[in-house]
Amino acid sequence: QNPTPTPPQDPPSPKAKKLLEQVSDAIRIKHYSQRTEQTYIDWIRRYILFHNKRHPKDMGVPEIQAFITHLATQRHLSASSQNQALSAILFLYRHVLNKEIDFPSDVIRAEKSKTLPTVLTQQEAMTVINKMTGLPQLMTKILYGSGLRLMECLRLRVKDIDFGNHTLIVRDGKGENDRATILPESL
Repeated sequence: QNPTPTPPQDPPSPKAKKLLEQVSDAIRIKHYSQRTEQTYIDWIRRYILFHNKRHPKDMGVPEIQAFITHLATQRHLSASSQNQALSAILFLYRHVLNKEIDFPSDVIRAEKSKTLPTVLTQQEAMTVINKMTGLPQLMTKILYGSGLRLMECLRLRVKDIDFGNHTLIVRDGKGENDRATILPESL
């Protein structure tokens, strides 16, 4: 006895990507740094969890305001952290959900610090650097003497160093821009 053949079925449609995967894809398309991607995804996750896992497409300005106000009043986060959270959420709405958000400027936010940062004098910086040895000392000298960001220093290659002209070429720096900077005589 032959079993009745089953009719051919359409292949299952590809499962729709999860929201945070869509965010990740959108960030990569825009060539943001990996750290920005991680930070934005973390803030978006916190935003969703704050609103009891509601989907952001079902929320809008009042929910964003509530979250940012919570960060300022309950969590006491700095203004820069709040701006970072807001940027991540606005990125989600604009570039993933394709929904323009007109965010009011009167939302409660932390004040920017009015104190000046503490900066080491050249002598203090050199004292710290001279107590270091090996690769950490070399990297710190490059950071201090050339004004590189940490990731720019970590990505340096031999071909980026021009000893003859005392310059370093920073490739794919912040904003995916290349730039030339000085290579101190001591290095």
